[in-house]
Amino acid sequence: MNNPIAISAKSAEKFGQQVVSWYHLQGRKHLPWQQDKTPYRVWISEIMLQQTQVATVIPYYQRFMESFPTITDLANADEDVVLHHWTGLGYYARARNLHKSAKIMLNDFAGNFPTEIEQVIALPGIGRSTAGAILSLSLKQYHPILDGNVKRVLARSYLVEGYNGLSKFDKALWQLSETLTPAIETDSFNQAMMDLGATVCTRSKPNCELCPVEQSCLAKAGEQQMNFPQKKPKKKIPEKQTIMVIPRLRNERCDKVLMEKRPPAGIWGGLWCFHEIDELSEIDDLMTNLSLKALDSQTLTEFRHTFSHFHLDITPVIVDCQQLDNSKINEPNQQKWYDLHQGLSVGLAASTQKLLTLLKDC
Repeated sequence: MNNPIAISAKSAEKFGQQVVSWYHLQGRKHLPWQQDKTPYRVWISEIMLQQTQVATVIPYYQRFMESFPTITDLANADEDVVLHHWTGLGYYARARNLHKSAKIMLNDFAGNFPTEIEQVIALPGIGRSTAGAILSLSLKQYHPILDGNVKRVLARSYLVEGYNGLSKFDKALWQLSETLTPAIETDSFNQAMMDLGATVCTRSKPNCELCPVEQSCLAKAGEQQMNFPQKKPKKKIPEKQTIMVIPRLRNERCDKVLMEKRPPAGIWGGLWCFHEIDELSEIDDLMTNLSLKALDSQTLTEFRHTFSHFHLDITPVIVDCQQLDNSKINEPNQQKWYDLHQGLSVGLAASTQKLLTLLKDC
């Protein structure tokens, strides 16, 4: 179908009515963030739900809101504590951006969530769709949205060719969303569209018989549901290698391993990880720089951690050691000894978590 897609006012109204009616009968209304709705509560849920399933998000959301019930609480929290609450959710830039945004809201909006969409979009980590979802769901403002679930419903309903991330595809879908989103009950419509994509118009095995717009869906009419949206052309994912060095202090009094805090930007930004080197021959220099004396070493089995854009093959090496008198390891906010039996309330990369679990048995 060529773009732009022409939809009559009558057809758009009917689509909206069908979707909203379905929501009132079948839509999800009992999720934690749907109770006592505020822009802050909806914001946290929308960020957590990016790239993450509802079932996974619920316990994280509940713990997060218990620890940071207000924007001010989040803004005043230590970054390590915020990242600790995010450990296991992945895509940690989301947590860092939440923290940054809360600080901005504390300084520029007296600790309140802004109510103008341009102000919301200007915050770190919030795009047009997320901003529209927050303001429509919490304040009932009129704003179209276009998350991945909504894209799938619209692409199938109107046979929009393309794939996520393709400019022409996204532009056509935004035009559709603007045309179809009703000015009345925008919140119900937007929630319904997200629910439909998540529970009915799923990526595989869509339950078309449960869909309120089944009769008008062009993909269903031609049995082409699995062809829309189209799959993004695959690129070969690069493979990288690293050696993670795990200095360990072990005696009858302690069992600790040394970790460092990563820079705020980049892979595992702001998280606590083990030191990385490229070659085993670099271990001696690393230990010297850390004012540690190596006593023994053990190489563990290599394992793979996959990011969205590359595979990382990790070879862990435990180095049993002792601290020298001139050790600078206790410098704040850079390096810490992690007690394997007590832990720390800090943000940990998934690979670090995996290694900490293994280390308890080594």
